[in-house]
Amino acid sequence: MLTFQYILLFFLIVCAVAVSFSKNLLSSIIIFMSYSLIMSIIWIMLESPDLAITEAAVGAGVTSLLFFVTLKKIHAMGDKEDKNE
Repeated sequence: MLTFQYILLFFLIVCAVAVSFSKNLLSSIIIFMSYSLIMSIIWIMLESPDLAITEAAVGAGVTSLLFFVTLKKIHAMGDKEDKNE
């Protein structure tokens, strides 16, 4: 179990660094979602299910959805044909 915790912490650090260096906004949002899901698993392992549910719902759910809607509104996410017009 301790090995699994170290693996989760390693991936948490990798996600935090990767989101900082990512140039693509869409991939940054996906990395942020994975960061929130890993954090949710860590909260479950720390026996705090209320925080885990909140992290999963708000961090990976609502916040990511708002980011996707924002990218769509500013036309940063779309087809390549839209960008050429």
